[in-house]
Amino acid sequence: MTTHATPSNEPVGRLLGWLGLRAKNGAHEEEQASSGARGSRSLVREARQQLVGAIGAFLIDHDLDISAANLLIAHSAFSGINPRLARQIAARSMTSEGVTQQWLDELMENDPTLADRADLDRMIARLETNLETFQSSTKAARSATSEYGSKLEEHVSDLEQVQKTGELVSHLADIAKVMLERTRHAEEEMRKSEDEAKALRKSLARAKRDAEVDYLTGLPNRRAFEVLLERHYEEARAACEPLSVAFCDIDEFKKVNDIHGHEAGDRVIKLIADTLAKISNDHCHVARHGGEEFVMLFRGLPPSEAAARLDEAREGLAERRLINRKTDQPFGKITFSGGVADVFGFGDARAALKAADEALYRAKESGRNRIELATPLD
Repeated sequence: MTTHATPSNEPVGRLLGWLGLRAKNGAHEEEQASSGARGSRSLVREARQQLVGAIGAFLIDHDLDISAANLLIAHSAFSGINPRLARQIAARSMTSEGVTQQWLDELMENDPTLADRADLDRMIARLETNLETFQSSTKAARSATSEYGSKLEEHVSDLEQVQKTGELVSHLADIAKVMLERTRHAEEEMRKSEDEAKALRKSLARAKRDAEVDYLTGLPNRRAFEVLLERHYEEARAACEPLSVAFCDIDEFKKVNDIHGHEAGDRVIKLIADTLAKISNDHCHVARHGGEEFVMLFRGLPPSEAAARLDEAREGLAERRLINRKTDQPFGKITFSGGVADVFGFGDARAALKAADEALYRAKESGRNRIELATPLD
C-alpha cells in the first residue's frame, strides 16, 4: 500500500522540514533590522568618538602615560562629570609648568577616591555586561531547547501513529525520544542558570547601593548625587519649581592635614558633613563630592534662600572653637566657603554645577568663609 501525502501534512515530511530542509526567508528581515539598529547608534557613536578624541589629545599633547589613573582624570574632566577638575586642568595648562605626570599624581594623592571609583566602575561595568550576556544567553537557550523539545514531542507522536513506516522512520523515532529527554534536561539546567543570574544581579544591586555611600561620612557620594540631580531636575522642571545647587569646600584644609595629620583631617571632614546634613531633608540633599568638597541640592528654594540657609550653617560652624582631642591642640577656626547657582538659570544641570563651582572659587578669592551667588545667563 502506498500512501500519498504532501510534505506539509505527512509526519516524516514535517520532521525533515522542521530540521531545516525547507527554505526560510528570515535572512532579509534580519539584515533590515540590523541596518536600522546601526542607524540609531550612529549619534551615540559620534559623541563617544568626540570624547575619546578629547581624552587622547589631552594625553598626547601633555606627553602623559596612557594609564587607568590618567584616563579616569581625563574622562572626569572632559565628560563634564567633574567641572572643578576641568577648571584645575585648564588653569594649570596656562602656567609655565603645564600639566605634568607628577602634577596629576598629586591630584590622585589628594583625592584617593578617584582610584577607588575607577576600580569600582570597571568592576560594576564588567559584572553588568557579563550578567546581561549570561542572562540573555540562558533565556535564549532555554527558549530554544523548550521549542526543540516541543517540536520533537510533536513529531514523536506523529511517528508513533504511522503504521509500517519502515526501519528508518522507527530509528528516527528512537533518536527523537532520546533527544526529547536530553532537551528537557537541558531546559531545566538553563532555568537553574537563569535563577543564578537573577541572584547575581541582586547581589550587584546591593553592591551598587553600597558604592553610592561615602565610606568616611556616611553621606551619598558623587555617583549618588548625580542620580538625584537628574531626577530632581526633571521633576522640578515639570512642576515649575525652583532648584538650586551649591558647592562647598573646607577652607585651608591642607593646613589641617599638615599640622594635625590626616586622621584629624578626616574628623574635620566628618564635622562639616554633619553640619551640612543638619540642614538637609527630603528637599535638600547633601553629598560628599570628593576630598574636602561637598555638593548640595535645594529643591523648592531659589538661590537666595538656599544661600541664606547655607550661610546660617557656615556662621554656626565659624563660631565654634575646636580642639584636637588626641593632642589637645586647638584646630582654631574651621570654616567653609560655598557657591550657589540657579539650576534653571543655565543651559543644563552640568552648566549650573560649573557655575556654582566658579562662585565657590570667587568666594575663596574674596577671603574665604563666605557664600557667593552665581550670576545666571541672560
